[in-house]
Formats: sequence, C-alpha cells, structure tokens
Amino acid sequence: MKKLPSINAVAEHAGVSIATVSRVLNNSKPVGEETRQRVEAAVLALGFRANAFGRNLARARSNLLLVLVPDVANPFYGQIVQGVETVARQRGYKIVLADTSGDDEPHRTGLDAVYDRLADGVISLAHLDESEPVLEELRRVPWVACSEFVPDASMPYVSIDHRQAAIDAVQYLLNRGHRRIALIAADERFRWARQRHEGYALALERAGIAVDPALVRIAPGTDFAMGAQEAGALLSLQSPPTAVFAVSDTLAIGAIKAFSRAGRRVPHDVAVMGFDNIPLSEVFEPGLTTIGQPMRELGAAATEMLLQRLAGEEPVARTLPHTLLVRESA
Repeated sequence: MKKLPSINAVAEHAGVSIATVSRVLNNSKPVGEETRQRVEAAVLALGFRANAFGRNLARARSNLLLVLVPDVANPFYGQIVQGVETVARQRGYKIVLADTSGDDEPHRTGLDAVYDRLADGVISLAHLDESEPVLEELRRVPWVACSEFVPDASMPYVSIDHRQAAIDAVQYLLNRGHRRIALIAADERFRWARQRHEGYALALERAGIAVDPALVRIAPGTDFAMGAQEAGALLSLQSPPTAVFAVSDTLAIGAIKAFSRAGRRVPHDVAVMGFDNIPLSEVFEPGLTTIGQPMRELGAAATEMLLQRLAGEEPVARTLPHTLLVRESA
C-alpha cells in the first residue's frame, strides 16, 4: 500500500515550516497569500489529506457528539437518533452511536469519550438513577439526558410525562368498559418504565380497582418476542385480561401476535394499548392504539440543549407533550 504523504513532506515541498503548513490547513493565523498558495499547491501535488482528528485535538474539539443508546435495534431509539442527527448536521457536527445494552457502566464510557476528546458532548438515553457513582461528574461535563433522566435541575434533560401518559392510556381502556386490565412492563431500572408502571396503578386506583399482581408482567426487555412471551403468560391465567397496556409498541405488537396465534381476536376478545407510536404501529394490522411520543422532537431538543451547554449556557429541562392515538387495537 502506498504510504500517504506527511505534513513534513508538504512543508519540504513548499519550502516552509511545519507550523506554517499547520496554519494554512487550520486557517488559524494569518499567512501571506504567496505562502498560502505554495502550501496549497504542495498539498495538491502530493495528494496530502489533513488528519482531521489531529486538528481537532489541537482545537480541543472533535465536532462529534456521542449518543448512548440502550438498544440500537429498537425503532423508538432510531427515531430519536434521527432527530439528533438532523440538528447535529445543521450545526456542523457528526454523531457517533454507542449501544449500551452490554455495557455495565455506559456513563463511564461517555465520560471517557469526553475526557479523551473523542466527543465534545454526550446525549444519553441509557438508564440513570440517583445512586450512580458518576452522577456528580456528569453534572460537570457537556451532557444531556433524553427520555431517561434524573429530575435534577443541574443536569438538563428532555422527556415526556411518562406517568401521566400511562394514566391517559389506562383511563382510555377504562372508559371503553374494561376492568380487568393487564400491564406488560419493562426493565424497571429505567425511570420511564417505573413511571409508566406507576401511572397504570394510579389509573386503576382512581377507578376503585385494586391491582392484581397476576396481571402485571415485567419483561426483561422490549423486543417483539418478549411481548409475545408475556402475552402467553397472561393467556394461561384462569381469568385472562380483557385489555392489555404494554409500555412499548414493540411489546404490544409482540403481544398481539401471540393473541392471534392463540385464536384471540384483537380488539374483540382482548384490547391492546401500546406506547411510543413507532412507524410500524400505524401500518401493523390491526393498527395499534398507542401513546405517541414526539420522538424526533425529543432528539432534536436534546441536541439543541447539548449545543447550548457547549456554548457555555445552562439550558432548562423540558417536558414535551404526548398524544393518545386511537386506532383499531383498542
């Protein structure tokens, strides 16, 4: 393989110092027009390509934003990432994704990237709670939490009101006459999962209905197969539910598939409510009744907040509105 020309070779070819070549490439200090032309001619003649990473280290900027994603295969996170990328690209940044599903210390990974100047800042969708040992460090670096957060004004975040959204979902099912409503929950290390569970319980309590532990299933994740698995467990009950609230659309769609395979019609035999409004929820049959999150707006808002932090500003936490979308499944 042909060896790439170095900055030393460019300097020698142009008859200038390495520092002068660096000034021309980085446009960091004034350089005479004749000298600039000689350097640019040498760059073209030698086919030199400047090392962007090296330039960024000198400027203490990478122009990269790191996004910590719990599961890159989950379409909910994919929609948020699209919102992040749109704003980042408009502002001259690129993004790097880190799937944290197998990372026991995702926030340490993000901190190391900032400390090593591999990223200018971090948008985190990974689970975070008040007991995190790195919490104090996170407050001191360019860091924004998205969807998953600690309600602390010193660490900006953008999310929706997960508890109220879950209340709205269950209240809709109650208004449709359902009283035996099951919950397919998710990994409750995540604040959003805990809050949706709380909203489910609050809605039933307000309706004078005690939570039946047999109707609460906590899946270890949020993929389709786990939704089908938990729906199967609900079907095995002596008195199965007439409605199911799943805390993600992927769980809900998996549940519908399991009900269909068991000969249970949705919504005639069992109604199903999802959460997120991923693109599949609208085209799936039956169309999924769900809570819509403004996913791309969440990503865009998180990026704007991170760029504010990089500019030395202190953005305030934001709560975006959710929407109840009624389709065929409930």
